[in-house]
Amino acid sequence: MIALVVLVQVLGADDGTSPDDPRAGRSGPAQVEGVEPGAREELPVLPLEVPPVTPAAEEHCPAVMGTLPLELAGEVSRRVQSDSPYVYAWGEPPVVLTCGVERPAGWTVSAAAIQINGVQWYVDTADPDSTVWTAVDRPVYVEVRLPSGVDSAPVTALTVPLAEALPYQEPTPGP
Repeated sequence: MIALVVLVQVLGADDGTSPDDPRAGRSGPAQVEGVEPGAREELPVLPLEVPPVTPAAEEHCPAVMGTLPLELAGEVSRRVQSDSPYVYAWGEPPVVLTCGVERPAGWTVSAAAIQINGVQWYVDTADPDSTVWTAVDRPVYVEVRLPSGVDSAPVTALTVPLAEALPYQEPTPGP
């Protein structure tokens, strides 16, 4: 892969150099104003009910929260209101990540898991309004709730930061 870097120079700025100076007109790269991802404040605060914070969540979830992207699958992050600092959301309708949830009820010995980028996920499709993906091979369970109709792109994007933040642990499904 070849990377090409292009610097744009805006001429005509008075930078105090003489016209004969090879640095004339060069005051640094041009200031280019672009569109930044939307600010979190653009979306209303999302109230969320979450499970109580456990000692395991206190130990492991700060590492997860420190690696989460401000933008996920084209959706900007948004503020949440919850009793836990280990909840994060993006977009409208929201994609919600909760770190430190309980083992999913359906995650049993006979249930299948999907592996994406080295992270094993149990997928619960029982709710017609959302699909719940839960990482089941880390020291704490991490849930990503996707609105119905949203594909697995947000989960796929979260697997790398999740794998970097939390070490692998042998999955322990219920009976």
